[in-house]
Amino acid sequence: MRTPTPPERSVLDAVFDPLPDSMQPENPPAADKAEAKAEPESTPVPTGPAPDTVWGLKFKQWWAVLKDTVTEIGEDRVTSVAGGVTFFAILALFPAITALVSLFGVFADPALVNEQLDNLGKVVPPSALEIIRGQVQEIIKTPGTALSVAGIVGLLVTLWSANGGMKALIDGLNVALFQSEERGFIKLNLISLAMTVGAMVLVMLLVLAVAVLPAVLHMLPLVPDTKAILTMLRWPIMFAVLLLAISALYRWGPSRRAEGLGKISPGAVLATVGLIITSAGFSFYTSNFASYNETYGTLGAAVVLMMWMWLSSIVIMVGAEVNSVAAEHLREMKGEPKLSKRK
Repeated sequence: MRTPTPPERSVLDAVFDPLPDSMQPENPPAADKAEAKAEPESTPVPTGPAPDTVWGLKFKQWWAVLKDTVTEIGEDRVTSVAGGVTFFAILALFPAITALVSLFGVFADPALVNEQLDNLGKVVPPSALEIIRGQVQEIIKTPGTALSVAGIVGLLVTLWSANGGMKALIDGLNVALFQSEERGFIKLNLISLAMTVGAMVLVMLLVLAVAVLPAVLHMLPLVPDTKAILTMLRWPIMFAVLLLAISALYRWGPSRRAEGLGKISPGAVLATVGLIITSAGFSFYTSNFASYNETYGTLGAAVVLMMWMWLSSIVIMVGAEVNSVAAEHLREMKGEPKLSKRK
């Protein structure tokens, strides 16, 4: 008689039956994953003693900041963002001139502005200055009552159009500082409007200092030496006012302020000096070498004005990039994680 044998195991039984205890893995894969997730992430290691602000960085570190800034300028599309800011600034320029001259006419004769515009030739390209001069002359010819109405309308139009340019600049600052806009619609527009009004006041002060102050000093009964000293003092005062204005832009423009920049950031100093050098250099270039009229015909003066405003916007953006990169180097020295780029 044949001895009975155990029933044969099918392929499905071999696949789905549990393994013997001797063949069970010591750590199941699920447990491995859970343990891996529970492990703390490695924290950045400080690279050395870190100063309180970026002003304490050494020369070697500033050299690294310079090289990284050049890279960031390309990655953050600085020239394209500056082009958008220039577009809105052009839309706001002529209404702004109308508003500024009208407001100045409340306190003095607007013709004084036209008479002293030649003093702006030191920092404004001549072709661009001619466009501004033509607009000023048209405003001066307007009767007083209409001038006041034009000033109000121009001021409202300026705020509407220039606010778009300011928000474009704020967005560019957020890109430079690796940030996304976190402020609400109302808060963002209130901040941008406040900065737009501040920019208009700044322009008015600069025009008064450059174009009107010499005429006022000439009418005052002062000793010639005193007049000369006061005339020279306007330049460092203008530099200080411009520096404070750009510092305020870098402080309250972005969604969040980068840490460790100090009250006056290196980027603000660079942008202030850069604006003066760029404006004076471009004015000298267009006066002695470039001939935009031959290339663009009657649009030559407008092209010069756009180029000047575009270069100025680039300088402001580059200053923000310097602040961003310097702050990142300071974070690395302190052992803090780097900020990720905004997508």
